[in-house]
Amino acid sequence: MAGELILVVDDEANIIELARLYLEKEGFRVAEAATGEDALRLFEELHPALIILDIMLPAPDGWEVCRRIRTRSQIPIIMLTAREDEVDKVVGLELGADDYLTKPFSPRELVARVKAVLRRARPASDSEEVLHVEDLMIDASRRRITQGEREIDLTPREFDLLYTLALNRGIVMSRERLLERVWGYDYYGDTRTVDVHIRHMREKLGEDSSAPRYVETVWGVGYKFREGKS
Repeated sequence: MAGELILVVDDEANIIELARLYLEKEGFRVAEAATGEDALRLFEELHPALIILDIMLPAPDGWEVCRRIRTRSQIPIIMLTAREDEVDKVVGLELGADDYLTKPFSPRELVARVKAVLRRARPASDSEEVLHVEDLMIDASRRRITQGEREIDLTPREFDLLYTLALNRGIVMSRERLLERVWGYDYYGDTRTVDVHIRHMREKLGEDSSAPRYVETVWGVGYKFREGKS
């Protein structure tokens, strides 16, 4: 994890300096941007391991930056919002953010979330199995999913959700359990986060939510991966 480059995007210099101080203490390298345009330029030039992205930026704002990056890359993104407004958080998740923090935040929590998101984005150990379910092949060691001949491009969090459900196929997993398994025990987001990521995952898999082939909604409880031919 040491030495990985984190791009911090915020128009408040004190936020950037605080993030830099704590991230560099943990061995990360830090690049900074104060505008959306600079963020997009540095993303292309530097290829960071993760982006910490404020929503309220000079045009384009953080939402637009996230949207543009997601058309090109599944790089982990942690959104920063100055408001407790749930809408901000949901919009960020809809656009493909992996996590979010509300200002003011603890710099130690920021570092912990950066480490957790990067850990989930890394290839699993070679001992992890390759799952074959119906026409899906889920390779945990390479974090690669194919559907027949087609490769499916999921975000790190979507991959972890699908892998967790497939590994426990036939078992109903509550939203709370999925938050614990995929986001971590220290995650304090609401369960709507799971629903947003499930919806995106289904869209990429070409799923019809009313008659799913893979992930079935268990109303009032959570989700399960349908049992089929392995």
